[in-house]
Amino acid sequence: MRKIGIFEVAYKNLLRKRTRSLLTVLGIGLAAWVLVSLFGFNKGYESSLNKDIDNLGFQMLIVAKGCPYEAATLMLKGGTGLKYMNEDILSAVASEPEVEGVTAMLMQVVFDPNKGESGGLAAFLGVDPSTFPTLKSALPFKAGAWFTEPLAYEAVFGYEVAELEQREVGDLYLIPEKEVEVRVVGVLERTGTQDDGTVFLPLRTVQRIFEIRDELTAVGIKVAKDADIAAFEEKMYKLPDVQVVSLSQVKTTIMTLVSTARVMVFSIALIAILIAMMGVVNTVLMSVMERRQEIGILKSMGALAGDVFKLVWLETVILCAGGGLLGTGLALLTARVTDVLVRNLLPYSPSGGLVVIDSGLVLMTLGIVTAVGLASGVYPSWKAARMRPLDTIRSEEGS
Repeated sequence: MRKIGIFEVAYKNLLRKRTRSLLTVLGIGLAAWVLVSLFGFNKGYESSLNKDIDNLGFQMLIVAKGCPYEAATLMLKGGTGLKYMNEDILSAVASEPEVEGVTAMLMQVVFDPNKGESGGLAAFLGVDPSTFPTLKSALPFKAGAWFTEPLAYEAVFGYEVAELEQREVGDLYLIPEKEVEVRVVGVLERTGTQDDGTVFLPLRTVQRIFEIRDELTAVGIKVAKDADIAAFEEKMYKLPDVQVVSLSQVKTTIMTLVSTARVMVFSIALIAILIAMMGVVNTVLMSVMERRQEIGILKSMGALAGDVFKLVWLETVILCAGGGLLGTGLALLTARVTDVLVRNLLPYSPSGGLVVIDSGLVLMTLGIVTAVGLASGVYPSWKAARMRPLDTIRSEEGS
């Protein structure tokens, strides 16, 4: 005769009430899904934000003194409205020993009547061809390359601009309001950043077209790896009539906002786990009470209290392990959907995956869910182990 193991007995006990067991597994699965998605978002968002900052090529931006929110917008969204500063600031910054590289930028925005029914704004960023491509080396090209010379009437289109204007490498483009044509020499791949909606031109060309001499809107600074960024920031603050924006400050501000929201969501996840835990306790405890007579017979046949405890406890672990596997699988399947939802809710979303789920995260979640299961099964298992055989049999006869 085949010997039946304790695991098989526990599994068959759960199958007696399939609907109840299934609903309990679903509850645990939803809690596990929330946990995996939250941990994955935490990891993915921070990783993507760090990648975006690295891709910018510089860790600090200097603009004319004004509203710091405008400066942050220029860095992250391509905003406008900043004042101009003289080009002399470039040599003053480049002479500092902490500076590894600098690049000058001049942004201009004009009204484009061809954008939509009521028109829109077209953003042009003048960059130094000798320094900007080096600092922004992470920008991928779909076709073409950067400008051939500093005074060329040439343009590099961001991905979205090229799609909207239906331009390819070699095409001519008329700058609105200025009636000046430039030739498209490059089209960037989609980056998910403000670069997608920007038209890049040589700095001197922008100054000539827009009649702005010897002035800039921003200076990007790449700080040496061994430099003290905080001390360097203090030094830059002493420059007259400039606003210093550090990417570390922007990153800290964004992560603080995200952390605040994450604490609230984690609180909701904790409540979901506690509710799932109560569901497990309720399911297993009801199963124990319905099997009082069986447990009494087992103990009268020689089963020890520890054997009964292990049997009931194993049922709890099976429920939680099944729910954990279901939840992690669901999180993996819906990671892309979660990514899209998060991007629509956050005011700023970095490029790259916002939800990153790896094997370590899956194992950690399964460990948490299993630990919750072990804790949930203590009381029902203890309750079953304390049952006295004669009392359980008599109670069934009396009923």
